[in-house]
Amino acid sequence: MSKKKDKPEKPAATTIAEDAAAMHAISRALADPRRVEVLRMIACSESTSCMDLRTAMTMNPATLSHHMKQLETAGLIETRRDGKLVRATLRKKTWKSYLAHLKSFAA
Repeated sequence: MSKKKDKPEKPAATTIAEDAAAMHAISRALADPRRVEVLRMIACSESTSCMDLRTAMTMNPATLSHHMKQLETAGLIETRRDGKLVRATLRKKTWKSYLAHLKSFAA
């Protein structure tokens, strides 16, 4: 049997263009007020289920799914399956990076 050697992952080097594209994607995701509200609810707890979000926001499943996909594509949240539930968590590192990016405009 051959064993695969685990190669250590190299840190991803990002360019200014990649960073700008990521910040643009986040800004586009946050342009929708309902999406901002979904993100706020996710950020308020360690892990939020989609069922909890639907109940609190009175949103149909397709609409919530669309908003969650936009937030996940922008890198703001990550989702994981927990049995029948889908749980979402805020990607704090990405959020802090975005806030730092916005602060750089005031400097």
